[in-house]
Amino acid sequence: MDVCTLGDLLDVIGEPSVRLHTAPAGLTAPVTEALLYDAHAPLPQVPGALLLAVGVRAPAAGPLTRAAAEAGMTGVVVRGGDGPVGEAESAGVALLSVDEDAAWHQVHLLLASAIGAHPAATGGGDARGELFALADAVAAAVGGATAVEDPRQRILAYSTVPGQALDEDRRQGILGLQVPGSPENNEQYRTVFAAQGPVRLPALADALPRLAVAIRAGGETLGSLWVVDDGRLAPDAEEALAQGASTAALLLLRARAAQELARHQDGDLLRRLLDGTADPAAATHRLGLEAVRVAAFVLDSPVSAPDGEQTALRLLDLVRLQCEARYGRHACVLVDGVVYAMLPAPAERGGAREPAAAPRRRAHEQRHVRLAEDIVRRAGQALRMPVRAGLGEVVPSLAGVPASRDDADLVLRVLGPELPVASAAQVRPRLTLLRLSEVLGGRRELATGAWQEVLAYDAGHGTGYARTLLAWFEAGCDMAGAAQLLAVHPNTCRYRLRQAQQHIGIDLDDPDERLVLWLQLRTLADL
Repeated sequence: MDVCTLGDLLDVIGEPSVRLHTAPAGLTAPVTEALLYDAHAPLPQVPGALLLAVGVRAPAAGPLTRAAAEAGMTGVVVRGGDGPVGEAESAGVALLSVDEDAAWHQVHLLLASAIGAHPAATGGGDARGELFALADAVAAAVGGATAVEDPRQRILAYSTVPGQALDEDRRQGILGLQVPGSPENNEQYRTVFAAQGPVRLPALADALPRLAVAIRAGGETLGSLWVVDDGRLAPDAEEALAQGASTAALLLLRARAAQELARHQDGDLLRRLLDGTADPAAATHRLGLEAVRVAAFVLDSPVSAPDGEQTALRLLDLVRLQCEARYGRHACVLVDGVVYAMLPAPAERGGAREPAAAPRRRAHEQRHVRLAEDIVRRAGQALRMPVRAGLGEVVPSLAGVPASRDDADLVLRVLGPELPVASAAQVRPRLTLLRLSEVLGGRRELATGAWQEVLAYDAGHGTGYARTLLAWFEAGCDMAGAAQLLAVHPNTCRYRLRQAQQHIGIDLDDPDERLVLWLQLRTLADL
C-alpha cells in the first residue's frame, strides 16, 4: 500500500491550514494517523503518527516532542506559531502548527481525512479490494456467484468462491466488466431498481435465473447486487443479500467520498502548480507526472455571473471526464473562469536535438490538439455555446507548469471563431506579435514613431495611407499584391505611397525605417 508521507500531507493540505516549522527526518517520513493528545492517559506507541498537542501551549510543547519521538511518532502539531523548533529538531520529529483559533476536533478531522484518503487517491486499490471481499462474503452467505454493479451496469467487483454455478452472461460480463446489453436485461434492471427489496428474476435465453437487489443510500441508487440462482441458494438468501446491499452502500459512499477528496486535493495541487507555489518534487510524487503540457479551456460567450459560474463548473466536469477517459485519474481545476488540465507528454529520449525528436514532438502535439478539439466539440454541444482551447508548450518537469500555463493563456487571446483550438507552436507568430505589441505599447520610446504621424494625417485629411502602407508591407513590398489586398488599381496604391512619403516625410527606401514602421503599424495601430 502507498503510505502517506509528510510531504504528501503538506502538499494536500498545506498553508494556511497547516504550517511546517521543521522536519528533521525529511518530507518522506511516513504519516500513518492523527492522534489527539490526552494528558491523563499514557502516550500510545504509534509509529508514524502525528500527535495533536491538545491542552498544551505551543512554547511548552518541548517535552511532548521528546515523548512523541520516543513513541516513534513522525511529528507534533501545536496551536499557534511559537513552538519549540529547537527541541523538535533535537528529538528528530517534525513540528507543525495550526492557527490559534483552530478547533482541535476540526484539525483532527482534516488531517485524518487526508491521511486516510491517500491510498485510495493514489491507487484506488483499497476500495476495490473491499468490494471484491464483500462479493465473496455475499456469495458464501447466499450460495451463488455474486457481482457488484454500478447504475450503468458496469461490474465493480465479483465473487471467486469455488464451486458456484456460472453461465455465459456471467463470464462475458466479467471479461468486459460490463453486463451484456439487451432489451430483456434492461427490463430486469428497471424491475430491480423499482423494487424496495430483493427480486427473483427469471432466466434469460441460456442464462440462469438471478436474485438481485438495488444498492441505495437514502433516495439515491448507487448500484445493484446480482446473484446467479442455480436452485441451490440458501433459505435466507434474500435477507443475506439485503444485508450485503447495506454494506455495499457504505463502501460505495466511502469510495465516492475518497474519490471526491482526491479530486479536490489534486485540483488544489494543480492550482498551486499553476501559480508556482507548489513543491514540484512533491507534486511529481503525488501525481506521477513529469513532462506535461498545460491545456486551457474557456467559454467563448458572454453570460451572466451566476450562469457563467455554473456553466464553467459544467465545463470543468466535461474536461475532467474526457481527460480521465484518456489518461485515468486526472487533475483539472477552474481558475478565474478558465479550466486548466495537465496533459502528460513523453520525456525526450536521447535529447531534444536528436533528429527523431522533432517528429515525435509534432506527433504528440497533434494528439493533444485532437483531444482538445474533441473536448471543445463535445463541450460546445453539451453547453450550447462555443468553447476555445489553448495548449502551452511541453515542459520537462512540473517546475515548468507556470510557463506552460502562460503559453496556454496567451494562445487563448489569439483564438477566435475561425480557429477555436491551437497549440502555442501552431500560432507562434501571432503570440510573438501579441507580446511585441505589449512591449512596444508599454515603452514610450518604442511606441513613438512615424506610425503616429501617418494615423494623424489620415484622421486630419481623410486619407488611407496607414492601410495602404500596411498592405504594401504585408504583400512583401509588392505593389500588385498590395493593390489586390486593398482592391484598388496598382497605380492608386503607388500614388498613395508617394503622397505618404511626400506629406509625412517617411523614407521607404530605408530598410530600418520600413521594419520599424511595419512593426508599429502591425502591433499598435489596431488596423
